[in-house]
Amino acid sequence: MLLLQGVAYTHPNKDLLFSDIQLTVNRQDKIALIGNNGAGKSTLLRIMAGELAPGSGLIKADITPYYVPQLFGQFNGYTVAQALRVADKIQALKEILEGHVTDANMTLLDDDWGIEERCQEAFVHWQLEGVALTQPVSALSGGQKTKVFLAGILIHRPEMVLLDEPSNHLDAASREILYNYIQFTTNTLVVVSHDRTLLNLLTTVYELSKRGVTVYGGNYDFYAEQKLIASDALNQDLKSKEKALRKAKETEREAAERQQKLDARGKKKQEKAGLPTISMNTFRNNAEKSTARMKGVHAEKVDTIWQELNQLRKELPDMDKMKMGFDNSSLHKGKILVTAKEINFGYNDALLWQQPLSFQITSGDRIAIKGRNGAGKTTLIRMILGELQPGAGTLERAAVRSIYIDQDYSLINNQLSVYEQAQQYNSGALQEHEIKTRLNRFLFTKEYWDKPCSALSGGEKMRLMLCVLTIGNQAPDMIIFDEPTNNLDIQNIEILTAAVNEYEGTLLVISHDAYFLKEIGVEEEICLI
Repeated sequence: MLLLQGVAYTHPNKDLLFSDIQLTVNRQDKIALIGNNGAGKSTLLRIMAGELAPGSGLIKADITPYYVPQLFGQFNGYTVAQALRVADKIQALKEILEGHVTDANMTLLDDDWGIEERCQEAFVHWQLEGVALTQPVSALSGGQKTKVFLAGILIHRPEMVLLDEPSNHLDAASREILYNYIQFTTNTLVVVSHDRTLLNLLTTVYELSKRGVTVYGGNYDFYAEQKLIASDALNQDLKSKEKALRKAKETEREAAERQQKLDARGKKKQEKAGLPTISMNTFRNNAEKSTARMKGVHAEKVDTIWQELNQLRKELPDMDKMKMGFDNSSLHKGKILVTAKEINFGYNDALLWQQPLSFQITSGDRIAIKGRNGAGKTTLIRMILGELQPGAGTLERAAVRSIYIDQDYSLINNQLSVYEQAQQYNSGALQEHEIKTRLNRFLFTKEYWDKPCSALSGGEKMRLMLCVLTIGNQAPDMIIFDEPTNNLDIQNIEILTAAVNEYEGTLLVISHDAYFLKEIGVEEEICLI
């Protein structure tokens, strides 16, 4: 159905993104395409869709895939019908029904008399009530744009569908519709996603890396198990190699000490024997050559093991290289931080929630704030932070140190360098070398220190945010995350998960990612209706 042989792609600035990609997609395959940020997943998907030409290699396809992109900015000047590529067909149908039965209109319609009904049915299925085909794409929310293109699957009825981060911006109800489609469709699917619930519905994982594409014959959980086995084996190899290095260095030292003693003993014997100076010099030269030869052998062995060890360390996943080191909140567990009684909020004299909210947040809680898009989750957060007062009911707050982290990590100042950003959070008067040590722990090596924060990816900004929290003198009592996994790849989600699980303070999370919420131990919910 779709075959890629030796495909390579180079950025316009001549940087090679990937090369020698060998990939086969057969009918009714359901494939997850995963890889770290920057690996080229979206680029490879666009090449498969025929929207981008590879630098080299061969592509064979016997059908045209339907492609749902991750970003929709290029469609902002279009109507919904134009973006879905049905505008001409619908206009032709309208003109035919008005009596303009021309060859041009009949050719455009191509006997597709049910096009309008399919559009309506698809919009109802994807809960796009109120969205019209004539509406500009720019007027839609992020979730609506995604659902419009997902509705295109029902409209065009393709055999093969390529999806790039399809669950981004979708609320829980829309995600369920997407999950049902993926689970029960007979379409051939290739999906780029960091949504692990979605990935577990796909039957094969293709991992894209600098080494090419590696195939794992199972869903995401199977892939994760295989990676864990490989990681455990790698860590065992590391321990074994570190032990071998210590032994080699010890052997080198013992051999040097033994040789020194032998040389000293030999010299004393020669002096007692009263040998001529020329003979003494010959013996000394021979001894020095022997010592140098022995040192060379041991040094070469140590160097070989050292190089092998460094190579193994390079293969470690980034998360295994990182050191978190969070300070704990000073609040004792169970201290009441927020008490809300029958609260609500009004916009234009209309109350936001059908049911007023009553809840209590205590120190150490892990709570998910749930609700459909537009349900007022961010409004509730602003009330909890004291930035808004409820329009009805009472909300009492204890004096706590809170930090709000949105999905764009806007607490990071794009005008600053990485080092300057870290320095801004240096309330404990750490020395320069201590700050740089902390940055190194979060994989910000020397070449990053002067880099502007504006040049960082979403995952890098997340790591920098975690880093500066450890630089502060004490961790905040409460951290509030707003859709923290939206712009992250799987590797960075795992880094975030590890960091959050090390944090012992209070956690509030707005997220539609059920897998992430489970991984970080969220057991309570505040539901907005």
